[in-house]
Amino acid sequence: MYIFSFDGEQLKYMLIGAANQLAENKAEIDALNVFPVPDGDTGTNMYLTLLAGVKEARQVDSEKIGEVVDAAARGCLLGARGNSGVILSQILSGFAGALRGKERAGAADIARAFRSGARAAYQAVGNPVEGTILTVCRKTADALEKAASRSKDPVRVLLHAYRAAGQALEETPDLLPVLREAGVVDAGGKGLVVVLEGIIRALKDAAARRDIELFDLATSQQKEFVRTRPIDFTDEIEFTYCTEFIVSGRQIPVDTLRQELAPYGDCLLVVGDDRATKVHIHSNHPGLVLECGLKYGALQAVRISNMEEQHQEMRARPAQAGAAKPVGVVAVGAGEGIATILESMGVDVVVEGGQTMNPSAEDLMQAIKSCNAEAVIVLPNNANILLSARQAAALAGKEVHVVPAVTIPQAFTALLAYNPYDSVGENADRMQAVLGDVKTGEVTMAVRDTSVDGMSIAKGDFIGMADGRLLAFDHYLDNLVMALVRKMIDDDTGLVALYYGADTAGGEAREILGKLEDEFAGIDFELHYGGQPLYNFIISIE
Repeated sequence: MYIFSFDGEQLKYMLIGAANQLAENKAEIDALNVFPVPDGDTGTNMYLTLLAGVKEARQVDSEKIGEVVDAAARGCLLGARGNSGVILSQILSGFAGALRGKERAGAADIARAFRSGARAAYQAVGNPVEGTILTVCRKTADALEKAASRSKDPVRVLLHAYRAAGQALEETPDLLPVLREAGVVDAGGKGLVVVLEGIIRALKDAAARRDIELFDLATSQQKEFVRTRPIDFTDEIEFTYCTEFIVSGRQIPVDTLRQELAPYGDCLLVVGDDRATKVHIHSNHPGLVLECGLKYGALQAVRISNMEEQHQEMRARPAQAGAAKPVGVVAVGAGEGIATILESMGVDVVVEGGQTMNPSAEDLMQAIKSCNAEAVIVLPNNANILLSARQAAALAGKEVHVVPAVTIPQAFTALLAYNPYDSVGENADRMQAVLGDVKTGEVTMAVRDTSVDGMSIAKGDFIGMADGRLLAFDHYLDNLVMALVRKMIDDDTGLVALYYGADTAGGEAREILGKLEDEFAGIDFELHYGGQPLYNFIISIE
């Protein structure tokens, strides 16, 4: 079948073919992690993003390619999940911009549109890295332009581009040493190649007059991401009063203050300097907590909340919408314990998400809109959610500031700098400024044999990472946690907080805490239930 140009209906079945191909290959793409951690989700994110675009495109009652691709881009924009999904949505957005108003698109049009998509993808990433989906996209655009200059057959041009994309993908380890060492190609780049493969396959099926139907693997996987506070917890509240205040003075002994407050409760956070220190603690004796602070300076912004009373009130009656407050906070977090702490520190809306469960831009946008505030601060708390958060902020229709916290400990530290009585801009600046004050460690289990930074890791080993670097591995969880903490602490370390996950027993977590306290007598340790999936421990070091 010789085709000189495509219309909107033909684009629809090409998009369906691409989505189906991603559905078939998403597990393979998910497995292309540099680190052998059980949180690969690139393929799933790209599939769900494109699926949202396909569903939107199918609603268009038009054969004009410009209208169909515009709808697809809009669907992808809202449905974007994870960084790979956001980049894919930007490619579609650039594509749509180049084809806007057109009824059909020939080879030259497609080449020009793909170049526009490549530019949009690069612009969406703050610091573009070669050896990723961006490189594959750019080289695909190069190949399309070259092929379109020689042929007017868009099918032949797309086939040439698909082959070039495959070659670009194979070269990604040459551009990124971490890929080469891990023995994998870039996952996002692989996803883009699969998209092109699905388009080619759809064109072949159409030429053979086969029916092309969308098989939606996501229907049974849909879940509600947004949960407004407070969540209905059935566990008994051990410490009733959430107490917060700022100590202002001269030569405040921050470490001493932290040590003196530790016996009064849990979820203790003490951050600041010798002139201003913010305290957050859950305690049954808020008066004693305040007296402890008064020894070292004047108290400001004192807030004491009865969490049990709030909990019972919210169970007894539905929340009533009141006047919008000036500033609200939306945060992403996975695990019942993590959500509890986020809410106790002032988060208005918790969006359930993290590794393997990235909320879409639309999920985040709805959370922002549901926050009863004139302006909103968003804490993504995961590097793979950051771009989606920024995309949601641009679509929310109110003033939104994304504070680029990429870990839960960073979120806790940022929330200590949050003051609901200050402007959203002042809060966002202050919260971002303290993100570097905390180091984050993560403990999980390797899902495959691999070699990273000279370490030969076997499937089933526990592995420890710190701020994106793999530092330690061991067959035993306690040994791994000890080794990771040893490598992360320094002479300035005053507090280490451990948040144990859903797959770690409380008794085992307490035993590990005891070993840490025995070995590092000069450091304060805290243990909290996080309930996060996949990760046995999240570790915060200050």
